[in-house]
Amino acid sequence: MTFLAPVAETAALRTVRDLLRYAVSRMNAAGVVFGHGTLDAYDEAAYIVLHTLHLPIDRLEPFLDAAVLDSERTKVLNLLQRRIDERLPAPYLTNEAWLHGRRFYVDQRVIVPRSFIAELLNDALSPWVEDPYQVEWVLDMCTGSGCLAIVAAETFPHAQVDAVDLSPDALEVARRNVDDYGLQERVMLHESNLFETLPPARYDVILCNPPYVNASSMAALPPEYLHEPDMALAGGTDGMDLIRVLLDQAAAYLQPHGILILEIGHERAFFEQAFPELEPVWLSTSAGDDQVLMLRQDQLL
Repeated sequence: MTFLAPVAETAALRTVRDLLRYAVSRMNAAGVVFGHGTLDAYDEAAYIVLHTLHLPIDRLEPFLDAAVLDSERTKVLNLLQRRIDERLPAPYLTNEAWLHGRRFYVDQRVIVPRSFIAELLNDALSPWVEDPYQVEWVLDMCTGSGCLAIVAAETFPHAQVDAVDLSPDALEVARRNVDDYGLQERVMLHESNLFETLPPARYDVILCNPPYVNASSMAALPPEYLHEPDMALAGGTDGMDLIRVLLDQAAAYLQPHGILILEIGHERAFFEQAFPELEPVWLSTSAGDDQVLMLRQDQLL
């Protein structure tokens, strides 16, 4: 274990501002990698400090010059040390992840929620869904922690949502989150290899953030990402292994007016090579215009 600094040095960290500066410096020096809810050392340090001190994670400024107790400083430094030494993503250390203002329980049984589909759900998939109140059936394939299924249930208030995953461990986490949001009557969890054991249904919307990382990219992942379940990330040689099966079967589970929303990350080139006949609509998110796509049911027939 790499000790962050001598006791005499850390004892000088007397305020939230001191802890924030120290955490930024230590993470930058250690070369930790971000991307699990934060994009840089400053945001991650702010989250670690505020979470550990039980302060609102979106209100740093009023607390910057607040004094910290010795016990509080020790808790922050212990969490920071684990972040650096173990290279664990912060959400695994705190057992929580935030997705567009919503808090979810997470642990290493699931990937850390970060799907850009959540952004699109915040706008109710407009204009591709004309009236969110008319959506009756939604499927979240590869649900993981259940976060997209829960966001979908809130977005489409009259919809029943099926949430599918192959991992029973992931579904245990999803169950906890569904219960936390009080959606037991509207979000149904299914253990299935894609559609294999899913009851027959016709969905208005299918959402899917599948494992899509190609083999070359998997081999180059930094340590933080290696703590996540491999089966939730790895998509085969070109990243399209699961997506091929999904696109082959999805039409039978969509209403004639139904749509599939599919996230593929940085794999657009591989997607277009694998499916040259398809002409998806590429949806705009904060990550750009080439990471999430939409296909209609008639395109998948």
